[in-house]
Amino acid sequence: MAESYEEPEFEILAKHSGFEVRRYSETIQARVRTEGRNWRGSSGGFRRIAGYIFGRNERQQTIAMTAPVHIWHDGEDTMMAFTMPSQYSLEELPKPSDNGVSLVVAEGQTLAALPFTGLSGPRKSRRLKRRLNSMVLDEGLQPSGPAMLAVYDDPTSTLPFLRRNEILLPLEA
Repeated sequence: MAESYEEPEFEILAKHSGFEVRRYSETIQARVRTEGRNWRGSSGGFRRIAGYIFGRNERQQTIAMTAPVHIWHDGEDTMMAFTMPSQYSLEELPKPSDNGVSLVVAEGQTLAALPFTGLSGPRKSRRLKRRLNSMVLDEGLQPSGPAMLAVYDDPTSTLPFLRRNEILLPLEA
């Protein structure tokens, strides 16, 4: 379970019925783009990023796993990102051996967060993204980018009712 993994730091700015608004700190992410919009088909992307943290990099260095895995749509493709442990600067991280994996500084941002348990498949995720968007607008807040799925637990070994997931929606500051 994710309790043993480092998670990105954030401050809760406001709590609303069903969701909260958080301000996240700047992080470094390892990202990969996969073709298509079905994130379940992006398991190859997961393996590519996992390969990077498990030593497929210029120094064959192992990097600690963190949570969550972020998944979002970018045009017709799917993006997946792992946040790097906070102990590293961009310069300290080894270069990925896979040129499809990129290291990116993710600016700090304000996000609406809708937590949920259970399965996180595409249909459920789309429904929850629509719900969060509607709740955000009802509160007079303005979305500023595509919603993303945050998966905290290993879907192959964690029972669905124990899984921790979130829909995260960027907001205008």
